[in-house]
Formats: sequence, structure tokens, C-alpha cells
Amino acid sequence: MKRLIIAIDGPVGSGKSSVARRVAELLGYTYLDSGAMYRALALKALRQGTPLDAADKLEALARDTHIDLQATPGPAGQGIRVLLDGKDVSAAIRGPEISQASSKIAVVAGVRQVLVAEQRRAGQSGGVVMEGRDIGTVVFPDADLKLFLDASVEVRAERRWREHHQKGKAMDLPRMVEEVRERDRRDRTRTASPLVRAADAVLVDNTAMDIEETARLIVLLAREGESAALPASASSPHPK
Repeated sequence: MKRLIIAIDGPVGSGKSSVARRVAELLGYTYLDSGAMYRALALKALRQGTPLDAADKLEALARDTHIDLQATPGPAGQGIRVLLDGKDVSAAIRGPEISQASSKIAVVAGVRQVLVAEQRRAGQSGGVVMEGRDIGTVVFPDADLKLFLDASVEVRAERRWREHHQKGKAMDLPRMVEEVRERDRRDRTRTASPLVRAADAVLVDNTAMDIEETARLIVLLAREGESAALPASASSPHPK
């Protein structure tokens, strides 16, 4: 059976990471978090004091950086271990400061060129679920299945607020709404690979859906895609 390349795109707070992780678990695929790569590079830039508006320096930093994503199966499902130049930074890249910094370096064309090449290498064999903001439009424009997740700004902001709250990071909800609006504006208007829905992507509005419901819907679509890829002799019984 063909192992698909599944591309999941969407704005911040649409549940891409959680849904992609669950889809990969249900299908037995590998989950690849493209955003973790930008976060890891943002962490390195902040640690080294590289200005976030210095495009040439950020591109040079990207070319001089090695980022590995390793699957970490466990009782809670498949996760990702992020190695930055050989060191585990999985926890360090999840703070709000890193999130904001990563969205700034993600607009740098040279940085995206370097990291997109790495993402293609990681997923080219299929059997992967990759999520981000330009997976179906730039990284894998020929992906077997493309999804675009979305939800209302208020719901997406509340999801982000709950994530920070659960990690003990207090943040005002109205402020989070404004941050999500600003992140949307930055992602949709950037010159390099702006956030847009691919023409052939299935739109999934999960404003009123939880992670499990969203993931199982995508799995159904994936199973249909796997079956459609089978030759007629394999997908239907031989006539007697």
C-alpha cells in the first residue's frame, strides 16, 4: 500500500501540531514538525545575539546550523525530539519568546530556502505527516493529501492561552487575541511563502471540533487516498 505524504497547513492556534501528531500515530506514519526547525533556529539566533532583522546573518546562521527531528513514540502518542547542533532543545523552543522570534525569521527568504530543503529531504520517502504554513504550497506542492486547518481567531487565541496557562506561563487572554491577529497578519503578508490555502487542499474548520475529531476526519481521507492509489487488481476482488 502506498505511504502518503500528508501536508497540513494553517494559522497559529489551528491545532496543526497536535492534529498532525495524532494523525501520524493513527496511521503509523512519521510526524514532522516543520515549525520546530524555525523555533530551533530562532533559539540559536537569540542565544548568539543575531539580530532578527538581519537577513544575511540569519541565512548564514541557518546554513551553519544542524537541526534533527527524531520521533519519540510513547504512551501519550508520537512526539518529536528536537536536536540543535546535537543538543536536545525540545523544551527550550516552546516558550512565547521563541514563538514570536521564529515568526520573524520565517519571513527571511534565505532562511526558508535552507530549511525547506531539509524538510523535503526528511519527507521525500512518504509515510509522513508534515505540518506548517507552506507545506502544501511550497515544501510539498505534490503532496498526496493536503489539508488546511482553520478556526475563529477567538478560539485559536483561547487554545494558545490554555497552552501557556498549562505550562505555568500567565498571559492575558485579550493580549493573546491581539498576538494571534498580529501573527496572522505577518504570516499572510510575508514575501517569502505567505500562508495561503493550496488550491487543492481540503479546508477543515475545526472551531467546534477537538483534536481527536479533526485527526480522525483526516485519517478517513488518508485511507481513501491509500486505497485510490492501489492498482485495480489489489483494490478489488478477482472475478471468479
